[in-house]
Amino acid sequence: MKPQDVVAAIIKKDDLYLIAQRNRDKYMGQRWEFPGGKVEPDETFQEALSREIEEELSIQIDVHEKIAQECYKDDKINVTLHYYICTHKSGNTKLNEHENIAWVAKKDFGNYVFVEGDGNVLSLL
Repeated sequence: MKPQDVVAAIIKKDDLYLIAQRNRDKYMGQRWEFPGGKVEPDETFQEALSREIEEELSIQIDVHEKIAQECYKDDKINVTLHYYICTHKSGNTKLNEHENIAWVAKKDFGNYVFVEGDGNVLSLL
């Protein structure tokens, strides 16, 4: 099985990062993640990230540099995660898919249980 490309937005505001809690009915439900999603065949990673964030959180973002790439595979998924630093451009956050969101200081990441893959990126922030 070929890995699926998945993009994730590390949305930073002042010294806080936006994290989202996965829907309880999804794989790895109720764990925390950097929001994002799958890249469609005709999209760039940046286009996919902007679309996914708009679909999931109803906000527009500016996508900046890519800071990390992680591979994660288990018996259910095989993904290559691409992490981008982003900033909030416009819109008010609305939870269309997630259980919850939080703006978290880097020092407080340890209080949250992250999905596999995302936890490895925290040290880079």
